[in-house]
Amino acid sequence: MKSYMQRLGRSLQLPVAVLPAAALLVGIANYWLSFGPNSIANFLLQGGLAILNQLPILFAVGVALGMAKDKDGAAAFAGLVAFEVPVNVLKPDNIAVFTGVKVTAVNPAFNQITNVFIGIMAGVIAAALYNRFHEVKLPMALSFFSGKRAVPIISAFVMMAVSAVLFVVWPPVYSALVAFGESIVKLGAVGAGLYGFFNRLLIPTGLHQALNSVFWFDVAGINDIGKFLASQGPKGVTGMFQAGFFPVMMFGLPAGAYAIYKNARPERKKEVGSLMLAGAFASFFTGVTEPLEFSFMFVAWPLYVIHAIFTGLSLAFAAFMHWTAGFAFSAGLVDFVLSFKNPIANQPYMLILQGLVMAVIYYFGFNWAIKKFNLMTPGCEAIDDSADDEPIITAAAEDDKYMRQAKQIYAALGGFENLTEVDNCTTRLRLQLSDTNKINEGAIKHSGAAGVNKIDDHNLQIIIGTEVQFVADALSKLENAKTPLATLQGGATADKDAAADATPAAPVADVPAGIKRDVTENFYSVAEGHVMDLADVPDPTFAQKMLGDGFAIDPANGTITAPVDGTIEAVFPTKHAIGFKTDAGLEVLLHMGIDTVELKGAPFDVKVEVGQTVKHGDVVAIADLDAIVAAGKKTPMIVIITNMDAVGIMKFKAVGDATAETLVLSTTTK
Repeated sequence: MKSYMQRLGRSLQLPVAVLPAAALLVGIANYWLSFGPNSIANFLLQGGLAILNQLPILFAVGVALGMAKDKDGAAAFAGLVAFEVPVNVLKPDNIAVFTGVKVTAVNPAFNQITNVFIGIMAGVIAAALYNRFHEVKLPMALSFFSGKRAVPIISAFVMMAVSAVLFVVWPPVYSALVAFGESIVKLGAVGAGLYGFFNRLLIPTGLHQALNSVFWFDVAGINDIGKFLASQGPKGVTGMFQAGFFPVMMFGLPAGAYAIYKNARPERKKEVGSLMLAGAFASFFTGVTEPLEFSFMFVAWPLYVIHAIFTGLSLAFAAFMHWTAGFAFSAGLVDFVLSFKNPIANQPYMLILQGLVMAVIYYFGFNWAIKKFNLMTPGCEAIDDSADDEPIITAAAEDDKYMRQAKQIYAALGGFENLTEVDNCTTRLRLQLSDTNKINEGAIKHSGAAGVNKIDDHNLQIIIGTEVQFVADALSKLENAKTPLATLQGGATADKDAAADATPAAPVADVPAGIKRDVTENFYSVAEGHVMDLADVPDPTFAQKMLGDGFAIDPANGTITAPVDGTIEAVFPTKHAIGFKTDAGLEVLLHMGIDTVELKGAPFDVKVEVGQTVKHGDVVAIADLDAIVAAGKKTPMIVIITNMDAVGIMKFKAVGDATAETLVLSTTTK
């Protein structure tokens, strides 16, 4: 049951993900309209409201797609059919015909049959039907309707039966939902505080999304997000289930992160500082709090309970003062700015003052709790340098950072033999395993994950951050292909006991094919600039030498040259990386910038092609450094050897000066 509810909570996020588009359109329109009537602003406003007015359909489609086994579009189509049948059959006009009464005498509940609750129900039913019947085989004469085509048809008939049931049960169900919503709203500030407390407390289980749907959308008549964006309802009341999150996410949690950093051991401060700074940045600007929350949620759970209490107090106080602002994605700076000009926002600037107070409360509250209860927050625990915490993987030259991280995680989970299902929400991998006790938790964290949450013996969550979708896609490829661990690992296993009992591998006597013994290769600077140690590169994949050893150059200009004598083995489609192979068999990767794969090749003009022979110093690319920086990326030019395991033990020795660096690489076979 818990697993099912978690999947439902995860699926609810898919339709929610479209709300930022509505918020952006409505926010810009309201800001523009604050200067006076404007046709273009009204045009944008209607575009945003068009999304908000179709939320029930979006939930029906999104939930059906999210809960289907293979996320197939046929499930989404079935969700649409499943929604349209009851909301049209049970329209007040039709109810009047069925019952022989005037439309005005029809139960008011049927005026609200088109709502998010019905959308979620339709999506759940459609997904269940898809999972049960998407492989059904009909007789030859009806074979066209076999398999996935059968699901929408079955959904239509099933929903006719559901409509008949709703005809009887919908009025009392709707009345109960409205009564629940009204009872919470009548509690005023206390109700908002209780909601805020349980919202945070349920995050470890993922069930907070189900709770959110009651207060934020039109399930029980509250619809706080929809009404706020549409500027409906009493000013100072609409938005009461959102406003109090802004002081917490923009100010409170970052201050709590600083308290965690201050209490870290001296030797761990640099590591913890990087983690806390990244989490605080995400929380302040976007309202994405999971990277911070999961860093202490389980290792210092009393601190998380305190955080939930502080959140409840923040929502209660904002509601008590009638300070309101709203969001479509989360309570970060971006949504705060967009909601500032919303006509229904009430003294939103006071939330900044409340936020400063919450920052003080969080800092001193966290600092007191960590010291009082000796909580093992990040950096307070001793460093674990055990080698078996980090499975050794082999990355292909074409692997991006997401695939490299996915391979690390895949190996730490035990591969396809333990991993049974891959899914994700906004910031978390949501995995189903044969046995969560077989994972290598330390290795997962070494991959760059912010935290690991064992739900039970079969369900695992790994906190990645806002780029989780790309890691999930890469992990799914590995799992679907049943990739053997032997092709990824250089000896470590996900089972620590097995690794401890294993017999050390004997040295390799033979030289691998294409590799020459006892060869010294010269590596040269790829640009004018200063040499960087690989450990100083601001990307954990390179800094931790996951792909191999090497060096980097902080370039003074964009003329990029070959680091070695050899042949061009690969030019990446996104032009941000070039692969070389030397006569001695070394495979060398030149990676231009950090995360520049996302720029789709725009800043790079590659001057070479696959198969071309080059000498060190030959110009291989021109990089527009200003464009890279303007895109928010960093410009280190990184040179690494990707086949180090095949070559053997390698050591770099620097020769020359910092602006014209020559690196001598000595290799010996294993």
